Amino acid sequence: MNLVLVESPTKARTLARFLGDGFNVQATYGHVRDLPERRVGVKIVPESKRAGEQEYRFEPEYVVTKKQAERIKEIKTLSDAAAVAYLATDPDREGEAIAWHVAELLQSKRAGELESRSKFKRIVFHEITKPAIMEALAHPREIDMQLVSAQQARRILDRLVGYKLSPVLWKKVRRGLSAGRVQSVALRLIVEREREIEKFTPVEYWDIQVVLKKLIVDPSISSGLRSGQLTVKLVVNGGKMEIHNGEAAKKAEEALRGAKYEVAGVERKEFSRTPPAPFTTSTLQQTAANRLGWSAKKTMQVAQGLYEEGLITYHRTDSTNIADVATAAARDYIRTQYGQDYALGEPRVYKIKSKVAQEAHEAIRPTDVGQFSNSDFQFSNKDQGRLYELIWKRFVACQMAEARGESVKITVNSLSLSGDKYGLEAKGETIAFDGWYKVSGKDLEESLLPEMNEGEKLEIVDLTAEQKFTQPPARYNDASLIKTLEEMEIGRPSTYAPIITTIQDRQYVERLEKRFKPTSLGLAVNDFLVANFPEELEYGFTARMEDGLDDIANGEKEWMPYISEFWGPFSAHLEKVEDTAARVKVEVETTGEKCPKCSEGEVVIRLGKFGKFLACSRYPECDYKANFLNKIGMKCPKCTNGEVIMRRTRNGKSFYGCSSYPQCDFASWTKPQTPTQVEGATTPQTT
Repeated sequence: MNLVLVESPTKARTLARFLGDGFNVQATYGHVRDLPERRVGVKIVPESKRAGEQEYRFEPEYVVTKKQAERIKEIKTLSDAAAVAYLATDPDREGEAIAWHVAELLQSKRAGELESRSKFKRIVFHEITKPAIMEALAHPREIDMQLVSAQQARRILDRLVGYKLSPVLWKKVRRGLSAGRVQSVALRLIVEREREIEKFTPVEYWDIQVVLKKLIVDPSISSGLRSGQLTVKLVVNGGKMEIHNGEAAKKAEEALRGAKYEVAGVERKEFSRTPPAPFTTSTLQQTAANRLGWSAKKTMQVAQGLYEEGLITYHRTDSTNIADVATAAARDYIRTQYGQDYALGEPRVYKIKSKVAQEAHEAIRPTDVGQFSNSDFQFSNKDQGRLYELIWKRFVACQMAEARGESVKITVNSLSLSGDKYGLEAKGETIAFDGWYKVSGKDLEESLLPEMNEGEKLEIVDLTAEQKFTQPPARYNDASLIKTLEEMEIGRPSTYAPIITTIQDRQYVERLEKRFKPTSLGLAVNDFLVANFPEELEYGFTARMEDGLDDIANGEKEWMPYISEFWGPFSAHLEKVEDTAARVKVEVETTGEKCPKCSEGEVVIRLGKFGKFLACSRYPECDYKANFLNKIGMKCPKCTNGEVIMRRTRNGKSFYGCSSYPQCDFASWTKPQTPTQVEGATTPQTT
């Protein structure tokens, strides 16, 4: 009997269906050992100096939890009896490291016993299908120690930064805080965006649109846009004309209402649009956030299930490559389902944007393109179906013909009685062939313009002048934050979701309307770190460290000298900051209410282990505490007695409920649309 070891029971069941007799597929239930939870777990040993610099050796102390110890004992018995033990963990650095840890724990430690060591074989596949698994079994290899070293270096770096920097935060900000090498940089992005929003000054502008029509209209043409009506906007020198006050807007309006109009030009251009590349981890998370409203964490959890059930290829990847057999299957499917016009003669190939596509070797795609059309096929849950549909459509579309059409730009000149001239413009487009739009679900967004000729006279039908104000930059959401991290080359496919989860769990940011806002604690931590560790929190520095980890994975650097090069200056800097840096005060939000217990202090909103709570500003002199109700200024639409408040499920997901619960069971995932304003409702202010 051959033993096959994977991480999860779901993956084990899927593999077992393909392998059948002769193979015993078992799950390790994730990591079999790791660094200890409540201490550094890395021994730092100073070595001899070279070129005047101190060098260090790092000895990680890996431990096995009590829960995993029993499982390892069971697997050890099975591996001892097996002819060969195949390590079939995920095809990335973390999976390689898990395989190495499993082999280290299971193989015999007796000197000279090479038979035990040689029975462990590493197999890698990027999709859980029978052909892929059989191919992997036919070509087993040894564990790639370069990948293991890269993962080990990342783990040790993050542990050293987190466990050595956190005590400094305890001393200078607040006890119980923690910091991370990459998470702190993500927090900085969110804080800097919030500061941009706070400093933003709205600028007034006026949006003026003029509806024109032909003086002579062919009566045989049906009504609507093609009857001769045209909506144009003010432009100057080819760009939008900016009017920044009501006086200028009124002047323009008066001039335009009495002006004469003539078509200055009609420009037509044919276009073709190529479909986007198949999903990578980053683009999948961004699209799921925008289309489905999912967090990065949820997207990866659902994708993990799809992968383990053999429905998609490996979901942690920054590659846009597609296997030849997959593109061939997609083109055959397209010809059969949509016709020859929609199919490509040759497969479309996308360039890889990442400098080093170090995770998987393929983009995320369905393992069987025809499966989605099978009416008998069912997903394990609704979320899997929704995510699979996104992946399937993106993959099929990427091998379909371009969408083709024509864009039209009509420019109009106006001449007022006062002699003022205004340029106006309208743009539209028509789709001649929908191509990949047919399957992608993308709106055609046609904007039809009437047939017009240069020199044609027009007359005004209507004019609207609307006052508007420029808006501040939007707070980051999952999609925009991941996109920015990727563009800055901070983090890698497997780290985006943990980064976002960590800064939320530490209460450094909160999610408001699906966007990230730094808490007062997050602001204080960020300001301290940026002020005292400017180099380590610099975006380029973090990106270069990621490049160094890639170099280790490629065998271009050794992991221990790489960490030593970072640790020497960083440890000295830590000591200096601990001795000289000033404390940072965490600001609190005030409610404007007097403390009901002492009547002297003010009720403020503080952050605790389990989130926000109310307390007296005179603490510890006054120990008043109360639950914080995150009111949104609305009466409950069901009972009309209580107020609508934001609450959280046990899993941390936000929802809206009634403050009178359990007397009133109103609950909604979305904000009520027809609220009744609560009298005297106030918004907490920062002091």
